[in-house]
Formats: sequence, C-alpha cells, structure tokens
Amino acid sequence: MVPDQFWYSSSMERKLLARFAWLSIGAALITILLKGAAALITGSVGFLSDAIESVVNLVAAVFALSMLIIAARPPDEDHPFGHSKAEYFAGGVEGALIVMAAVTIGWAAVERLLHPRLLDQMGLGLIISAGASLVNLAVALVLLNVGKKNESITLEADAHHLLTDVWTSAGVIVGVGMVGLTGWQILDPLVAFLVAANIIWTGYKLMQRSVSGLMDVTLPKQEREKIQNVFDGYKDLGVQFHALKTRQAGAERFISVHVLVPGDWTVQQGHNLLEEIESKIRSLFSHVDVFTHLESLEDPASWDDQKLS
Repeated sequence: MVPDQFWYSSSMERKLLARFAWLSIGAALITILLKGAAALITGSVGFLSDAIESVVNLVAAVFALSMLIIAARPPDEDHPFGHSKAEYFAGGVEGALIVMAAVTIGWAAVERLLHPRLLDQMGLGLIISAGASLVNLAVALVLLNVGKKNESITLEADAHHLLTDVWTSAGVIVGVGMVGLTGWQILDPLVAFLVAANIIWTGYKLMQRSVSGLMDVTLPKQEREKIQNVFDGYKDLGVQFHALKTRQAGAERFISVHVLVPGDWTVQQGHNLLEEIESKIRSLFSHVDVFTHLESLEDPASWDDQKLS
C-alpha cells in the first residue's frame, strides 16, 4: 500500500509546477505581440509564420496549465492510481497544434511564392524578432530545467516547443536578413517552408512520447537494470523473481513483481523480505509505487504466470 504522504507530496509538487505554466503563458503573450509587430512592419511571411507559432505556444501553454492542475489531484475512488497521466494529453495536444501551425505556415508560404512582394523596414523587424527570441530562450531554459528535475513531461514538452520556436526565429532572422542583403524575395517563403518542416518534426516527437506514455510502455532499459540489480542481491538466499511489469504515468512509476521464496519460510519472513525489497526499489527513484506478490518456489502454480516478465 502506498503511504498517503507519498500522494500528498506528489500532488503538492504538481501544484507548484503549475506556476511555471503561467510563465510560459506570459512569454507567449509577449512574443505574439513582438512577432506580430515584426510581421506587420515588414510584410514578411517568414515573420508571420513565427508569429503563428507563438499563437500555438499560447494555446499549448494554457492547455499545459490545465493538465498540470488535473495531474496534481490526489487519487480518488474513480482514479486510485492518481491523475498523473493527464500530463501526456498536454504533450500530445501540443504536438498536434505544432503540426497544425506548420500547415498554416506552409499555406502562407505558397501564397507568397505565387504573389511575391518587397519587404519593408527589415532592420526594425529583425531587432523586434530577436528580442522575442531571447524571451522564449530564457523561459524555455527555465521550463526545461524544472521539467527534467521534476520529471514533468508537460513542462519538458513546453520547453522543447519554445526552444523549437527559438531555432525557428533564428532561421527566419537569417532568411529575412539574406533578403535584405541579396534582394532575393524568394528566400522569405523558402525560409517559411523550412520553419514548417522543422516544427512538424518536433510535433511528431512530442506526440510519439505522449502516445508511449498513454500506452503504458515499460520503463527505460537503464531503470529496469537498476531494479534487476536489486533482485540479483537476493540470489544467495535462494529467492527468485518473475512477472516483472513496469510502467510510468507522468512522474509516477509503477512496478509489480512476483517474489518466489522457499516454501518453508514463515509468513513473517516473507513479509519482511518484501518490505525490504520494496524499500530498496523506492530508494532508486523519486516517485515510485511498488507492488510485490509472494509465492512458494516449490508450488507448481507459482510458475504459471512467469511469462508475464
């Protein structure tokens, strides 16, 4: 049984993380204004594509905030394992929004290819866009650090989205700058196409990670090896393990395993062993829920479910 303080601590951490989603919302609002102004001043479809992505950033940040609030809820009768999987919806939706933004950008680029126009006040537009990129970079680094430290896929997804926006803006700035230097107006829509391709790849990766979490993919290999090392420490006692199953929901890890001990052990001996094993596994990870099932080595029925491992 997982202690109540485990869920309380985890819930409080998620509530604290929600504050950083507000930081992302603020950054999105600022960059929308700055990039929108750059697009209006210059008439650049490259700057317009950058502004569109910032609108997506805002929608994604608001959705991320709502998912973090839901993930912070403690377990209840309908959700005994908590609500942490809500974070995967944020990553998936954000990935889908990125792809939608890419389609919009591509459409605008086609229009500009068919109807080229001269760009205005490119110097001022470049300065404004650069300022917006610095805002995104600062916020992205904060979110990425907090997300990794607290194992929040929502904040990590938001951070990667903002970092993609930074690289996107850098490409746009270079492209528009080249238009100013060479006079080749075709570079503006070509840069927009490159922006669209780049953010489609980012969106795909975000959605792939979210789907993996929702489908209960097993823990990473290096984490499973740590668990196996704990099991290996009991070989000399004649203890065996099978039917190991692992999964992750947001920051929470769930591990279940069958522990086979000599049949002449007392219930107290078996209980003490399981408590010790669970304690060692919990010490490996910051958020983990461990389920163990005691079985007899001599009972043939104990081996019927070993294929689950």
